[in-house]
Amino acid sequence: MASSSPSAELRTRPIGMFDSGIGGLTVARAVSRLLPHEQLIYFGDTAHLPYGDKSTAAIQAYSVKICDLLLKQQCKVILIACNSASAAAYELVREYVGSKARVLNVIDPIVAHVGKAYAGRAVGLIGTKQTVNSNVYKKKLDDLDAGVQLHALATPLLAPMIEEGFFNNSVSDNIIQNYLTNPALDSIEALVLACTHYPMIKEQITQFYEGKVEVLDASDAVATHAQAYLEEHNLAARPAKKPPTHQFYVSDFTRSFEESTRIFFGQEVHLEHYPLWE
Repeated sequence: MASSSPSAELRTRPIGMFDSGIGGLTVARAVSRLLPHEQLIYFGDTAHLPYGDKSTAAIQAYSVKICDLLLKQQCKVILIACNSASAAAYELVREYVGSKARVLNVIDPIVAHVGKAYAGRAVGLIGTKQTVNSNVYKKKLDDLDAGVQLHALATPLLAPMIEEGFFNNSVSDNIIQNYLTNPALDSIEALVLACTHYPMIKEQITQFYEGKVEVLDASDAVATHAQAYLEEHNLAARPAKKPPTHQFYVSDFTRSFEESTRIFFGQEVHLEHYPLWE
């Protein structure tokens, strides 16, 4: 029996997640709905948002420092809930964390889905400058050899707009329309929302396309992948009498973040200010 105790102890540990701000809470929400017995520890690096216009070296430095915090909290899995950080820092974080925790990103699950569902077809992608310029989606899709033609467009105004609470209004409608009418996105059959903030404007994007283009929200694909991964590695938490208590940290606290967090996560959330950079 002794040999099973390490994995029993591991299963009770939390899942750590981080993002440049609160956008990654769309992934946290999807994970908590699919895996209600898992405790989540979330870190939003609001002092440095958005990551999308930062250098690769800066994002890597932030990511490693945040991982130190999540490792101190004994996280069994660290999920990089940010496309820019997944593009810039996933390999480095995996190397840095080593055997202390498993590391997942938000890019691989949606790439796998697109490769299967849209082989030989034209697919659009919108994301930050960092994500789009890294070409990571194109490289990974090309590796699948599924003939997906990727049309990527950097949409740098969207994440800060959403972070400031500008969604479902005429301001966001105008900005979204401006981006989506760009010729780069002509004749696509699906659009990948390659930023964890964008599920907050999925409805507006879907309305713009009037059902002619499928809008792909990566957060559900990421949650499904996390579930399969935990089960495969015998890391899934067992049902408990009491639901887990999630913890949410931000590196720079403002009241507006706390209000937006409730909307992003779908329930009341208490943010703790954790000044990682002082």
